[in-house]
Amino acid sequence: MDQQPPIPPSDLKLLGSWADSHTHRVQLALKLKGLPFQYQEEDPLRPSAALLIHNPVYKNLPVLLHRGCPVLHSIIILHFLDDTWPHHRSLLPSDPFDRATARFWSHFADDKLAPAVAAVFSSEGDGQKAAVDQVHQNLKLLELELGDGGAFGGRRFFGGDEIGFLDIVLGCGSYWLAVFEEVMEVKLVDPEAFPRFHAWLRDFEDQREVKETIPAIDKLLEYARTVRQMMLGGGATAAAGDNAASN
Repeated sequence: MDQQPPIPPSDLKLLGSWADSHTHRVQLALKLKGLPFQYQEEDPLRPSAALLIHNPVYKNLPVLLHRGCPVLHSIIILHFLDDTWPHHRSLLPSDPFDRATARFWSHFADDKLAPAVAAVFSSEGDGQKAAVDQVHQNLKLLELELGDGGAFGGRRFFGGDEIGFLDIVLGCGSYWLAVFEEVMEVKLVDPEAFPRFHAWLRDFEDQREVKETIPAIDKLLEYARTVRQMMLGGGATAAAGDNAASN
């Protein structure tokens, strides 16, 4: 197999935010594929001139610049990385059906699970109870797929023996579950109710590249508590919840 030449760090530049799970997706994918990159920290509430120039439509993060050309939306960026550097550890499986399955459940993560998790953080009372129930229903579906007869049964990770596309999409964001459990005093991931998902998440979080990417839990807790207090005072939008939703 032909080897591609080394990638100069100047070829790839990521605009992101330290608490943004979608930024973490791209950071983790770049590390897993061994692609060097520059990083520019952005304030999502105060977009820089560079962000507005490169993403004038949505004005959000992350943005990956490849030789100055912007690639937008975390899922699209992951596909771009696999398409552009196929010899640098493929994130998606080679089998077409397995690729389609990973894409479907990635859409599920962004379309179903993430909004429910964000709703737990941004709601109270009966609304929050309904959001917690929705999270549980979504996790139950993933638990079934990790079991015998499921699409991912018998695997260490959704991607097999190594972290893959779906692991990145689900894992970069699932750490908010533990944060919201403590801040909101709710139970989202019960090890007895979701043993396979719980074991997968612990294994995912224990990987070296993940530890290098995800901020420390204390820092995330402080951030979430600050945002929650501002929300209760009417001074902010659900920024922490938005970081668990899709882009």
